[in-house]
Amino acid sequence: MTAPVLIIGIGNPSRGDDALGPLLIEHLETLDLPGVELLTDFQLQVEYALDLQGRTAVIFVDAAVAGPEPFSFETARPAQDTSYSSHELSPAAVLHTCEQLYGTSPEARILAIRGYQFDLGTPPSPAALANLDAASRRLLAEIA
Repeated sequence: MTAPVLIIGIGNPSRGDDALGPLLIEHLETLDLPGVELLTDFQLQVEYALDLQGRTAVIFVDAAVAGPEPFSFETARPAQDTSYSSHELSPAAVLHTCEQLYGTSPEARILAIRGYQFDLGTPPSPAALANLDAASRRLLAEIA
């Protein structure tokens, strides 16, 4: 049976604060949340539209190189992506593809956690980890 809520953590654990999405998924996995499925990947791909079928909600979690601190939590809407590749898509493009395939898409939000350093081989920064903690609390309150 498909869980009604899907949370997708996006990011590269080897690139400093880019690990925030996968780190949040790792934390959520320890909580065994009912009705929630968790996925993680380096980037969104067109195939994720298949994972949205039958969901009531999807939350995309990613690090942000700019924007509000400690995070933003915004509604996402389907929109056709103007990129030239199907190997890296925006959440809006994944939602659009889902609508094209199934005639509908789930309610969607983007949790963008502010990061500061994204160098290869570095650990997440203390400031970004504090932002991750705040974002985790908000997300858990949202899905409770």
